Amino acid sequence: MIEIGIDPVAVSIGSIELRWYGIMVSLAIFTGVVVPVMLAKRDGLGGVTRDQILSIAIWGVIGGLIGARLIHVFDEWDYFADHPGEIIGGAGLGIYGGILGGTLAGAIYARIKGFPVGKLCDISAFGMILAQVVGRIGCVLNGCCYGTPTGLPWGFVWTNPDSDGYADTYRAGVKVHPTQIYELLWDLVVFALIWSLRNRIKRPGVIYLIYISAYSIGRFTISFWRENHQGFLGLQQAQIVSLAVLAVALGLMVYIYRKPPPETDQAPDL
Repeated sequence: MIEIGIDPVAVSIGSIELRWYGIMVSLAIFTGVVVPVMLAKRDGLGGVTRDQILSIAIWGVIGGLIGARLIHVFDEWDYFADHPGEIIGGAGLGIYGGILGGTLAGAIYARIKGFPVGKLCDISAFGMILAQVVGRIGCVLNGCCYGTPTGLPWGFVWTNPDSDGYADTYRAGVKVHPTQIYELLWDLVVFALIWSLRNRIKRPGVIYLIYISAYSIGRFTISFWRENHQGFLGLQQAQIVSLAVLAVALGLMVYIYRKPPPETDQAPDL
């Protein structure tokens, strides 16, 4: 087994605690914004400028945090129904809510401002998937989002009593699938995929749709080894969302490719 003994609390001053999870979430947000800014050339990326990215990022981050919190509350509604005071200000975020909430908020703002939505989604995809990689490191340090029990030699056990996974792993004498690592590795594969396609695909919005489709396939599969509540037809909530997102993304790709692209709407090289 692989033992994780890191204290999830990075700094403690009196009753105030700064956890590694919060630090990594902040770093993930920073990554999600900085990577697209770095990819945008100084003179603009095919009509996309750094100022546009930064202005959209504000709304994307707000929408992502709200969406991430809502999806977590929905997923754990049995608990929050009995603890309504923890709905706002409590711990816990859902990655799908962050992705979809951030995308929706950013796209609405971009549409209102007249920015090229598809191109902005494409360049944002590179930052979003790397932000997810950073976020999963936070999950490992926190001891959350782990999988089902396993007899495999790379099973994880959290030995620090303050870790979220301590009771279900070390204290229970059980090692579990490190689904955080599975997803982290899959996210890197998705990044490599869209990066390899960045100069080949010219239709605005398609890179983003490939990103969200590939991530959904991975999340659907990894969820079979993840500890979570079952919902409709024995599937977990994340799996149902994954199938819905995949269906919508594939439908949008078909729609985009059935339309003749205006010459001025070609996606630029990154």
